[in-house]
Amino acid sequence: MNAVEHIQTARTFLRDSDKEFSVGDRLQACEKLWGAASHAVMAAAQNNGWPDGSHRSLKTAVRQLADQSGDPALRGGFAAAEKFHRNFYHDFMEEFEILDDRAIVHDFVNGVLALAGTDGTSEA
Repeated sequence: MNAVEHIQTARTFLRDSDKEFSVGDRLQACEKLWGAASHAVMAAAQNNGWPDGSHRSLKTAVRQLADQSGDPALRGGFAAAEKFHRNFYHDFMEEFEILDDRAIVHDFVNGVLALAGTDGTSEA
């Protein structure tokens, strides 16, 4: 996938996660939030010429984006997304955590997409 495709996928997963939450499928919704975050980071990494092929490389890219943009909150946003990824497997998150952290991940994804530097607004 190229950066524009990652951006489109991130946006699709973000919308789909909201739909999954609305019908009560928490596990799928959690994994789609993780997918949205990881695809957003992959787009930004590709546009910066950074590796994006592993979880570790995504964490490194987030650190670089946070440093580059002067926004240390990006690190916390990625950590919240990782929590949703773990929740997909272990279903440990309380309802209040899901509500609080969903907003954090939405902000993270939208912020990273803005930093990605590629429009990607056309739908596939």
